[in-house]
Amino acid sequence: MRPQQSGQGGRPYTQRPGSGPGGPGGPSRTFGQRPGAVPTGSRPGPRTPGRPAMLPPFPEKMPVKAEPGKPLYARKPTQRQRPMVDKREMEGERKLHPTRQRQGAGGRGVAAATIAPPEPRAPREVTLTEGITIRELAEKLDIRAKDLLKTLLDRGVFASINQALDVQTATDLAQSFNGVVSVVSFEEEMVLEVAKEETKENLRPRPPVVTVMGHVDHGKTSLLDAIREADVAGGEAGGITQHIGAYKVQVQGKAVVFVDTPGHEAFTRMRARGAKVTDIVVLVVAADDGVMPQTREAIDHAKAAGVPIIVAVNKIDKPEAQPERVKRQLSDLGLMPAEWGGETEFVEVSAKKRQNLEKLLEIILLVADLRELKANPDAPANGTVLESRVDKGRGPVATVLVQNGTLNNSDFFIVGSVFGKVRAMFDERGRPVKTAPPSTPVEVLGLQGVPEAGDHFQVTDEAKARHVVEYRQSKQRDAALRASSGARITLDQLHEQLKAGEIKELPIVIKADVQGSAEVLAEMLPKLSDDRVKLKIISEGVGAVTENDVLLASASGAIIIAFGVRPDRKAADLAQQEKVDIRTHNIIYEVSDEIKKAMEGLLEPVIQESYLGRAEVRNTFRIKGSGTVAGCYVLDGIMKRDAQVRVVRDGTLIYTSKLNSLKRFKDDASEVRAGFECGLGIANFNDVKVGDVLECFNVQKISAAEAAGQSSAPSGRK
Repeated sequence: MRPQQSGQGGRPYTQRPGSGPGGPGGPSRTFGQRPGAVPTGSRPGPRTPGRPAMLPPFPEKMPVKAEPGKPLYARKPTQRQRPMVDKREMEGERKLHPTRQRQGAGGRGVAAATIAPPEPRAPREVTLTEGITIRELAEKLDIRAKDLLKTLLDRGVFASINQALDVQTATDLAQSFNGVVSVVSFEEEMVLEVAKEETKENLRPRPPVVTVMGHVDHGKTSLLDAIREADVAGGEAGGITQHIGAYKVQVQGKAVVFVDTPGHEAFTRMRARGAKVTDIVVLVVAADDGVMPQTREAIDHAKAAGVPIIVAVNKIDKPEAQPERVKRQLSDLGLMPAEWGGETEFVEVSAKKRQNLEKLLEIILLVADLRELKANPDAPANGTVLESRVDKGRGPVATVLVQNGTLNNSDFFIVGSVFGKVRAMFDERGRPVKTAPPSTPVEVLGLQGVPEAGDHFQVTDEAKARHVVEYRQSKQRDAALRASSGARITLDQLHEQLKAGEIKELPIVIKADVQGSAEVLAEMLPKLSDDRVKLKIISEGVGAVTENDVLLASASGAIIIAFGVRPDRKAADLAQQEKVDIRTHNIIYEVSDEIKKAMEGLLEPVIQESYLGRAEVRNTFRIKGSGTVAGCYVLDGIMKRDAQVRVVRDGTLIYTSKLNSLKRFKDDASEVRAGFECGLGIANFNDVKVGDVLECFNVQKISAAEAAGQSSAPSGRK
């Protein structure tokens, strides 16, 4: 309770004894007398008389309040300056923030501490692959990803940490951080990683890969047939091999892989591909023909691949055979026979009469044993695509030669710009297999597209494979040429337009049964260009001619070359409507001959097809004395007795013959119309299967001028 002041009544104040300034026992004095300085910590000013033991009054003027954002009391200046240096800067990395100083550090004129520049980075070897991300590049350079992002931002490029970089940009970034760059493909990087982990204990012997090479019609496929005891040459168009075939054969208890390559001059790339994947080359030379151009080319490919050559002198059973002349010719090319003191083994064989085949196989095994061929079966599988095609029932199919590792079902893989997962594998005889060890050719199902023949096949994890494939496909889309629009043209009109100076370029669309043939045509046809016309390939693909191909040719004014395939019915109708010229062929050199004659105006009278009808095989019956009879349902048109018939299986032409019998129930019929069932027999052909499509047509010869003037169905020269 506050004491009352004087004059307000109440009891007067009496000072307690000993409560004076002197303390207990000190001198007594009145309240108003306070000599000496004010003690430290007490309030200034004398006590007001009449208010004993009371607090002094508040001063008339209060102290000034501190302004917002400023301290109440000023800091004392520091004795010395201590600059704050970024720790990352002390470690030699680049400076990210300016050096900060404490407030008041410069008041005494102390000089700022000099910071040493960052030490230069030591050179670092970096291996770059296509589609490398910023995160992966930062890990390879051993720096932070945000340093790379800032460098890109300084160059005006906005990127995220998971964005793929092209090779040039990644190279520039790595070099800016003192990286020594080497660029390899993704498959090569995988092979290098596997090679680092391989030891002698991991390597196991593998079968040799033998490639059979030589000139066309020198008996390569017949020699392989004699070894395999099969007949492949009989099914080849024109009797010449136009694809690569790979077979695994057991020879004296050991496995040997044979690769058959075409001998025609147009298939240079196929021969080069066969030489690249091989361990031993068997050069087949006909004893009655001698050394030919493709023989020399095969020797060059084998020498470039650095593989040993075994010469098989074939057809020695012929009376005009001269094997000694062949030896002299090959010795001039650097292949000296062993019996003449050279290093090349020569074996005289006859594929037709199966002479000296055992000796040839013994020499092949001997050379393979000397080379000590080994592979690591536990590594991720890699190999080379020999052929690829589109199967109507199974989708894209690739023939792969596994060179290292073991390929298993459900493996994820990358081949060129195609991603896939192994759904099924088949050997050369069509039997399903679950694993494919090294040096094994298999057909692989499960691809998302048709790969290029010769592409490298590599098994890897799914995420990385998808990332690389997406990058490669985006680059292909960016580099794709846009088809230019133009007027329609046929081969028959080509010479007239050349004479009138109306055409300078001939676009061509190529469709083939396998990728290798399409590849060869795309390389061969542009070489036929001259100063008057340039042949331009605007599209190449595998499979039957579709409506999309016809629309592309229509928009581009192109012609379609169908090699070993047929247009489906809708595509043929659309081609007739759009007046697109479709040329069908089965033999490679007929394509070039027709193009040359069209350019020179020397096209012979063409064989015009007149489409009659189409039937689907619903069942087959084996009748004694008549062979196989097909039970069919006529889809459209009519089926006529004695008309030409074409057997088409999965869009691929199988056989062409004539109808030698046609019946409705048990009665002979001259024709059967659409919507009815019938039984028909094909002359000299019994391999009819359920699902085959039989196209019935008539043929007639007309002149090139008439063919150009008619708006009929696309014609094909047989």
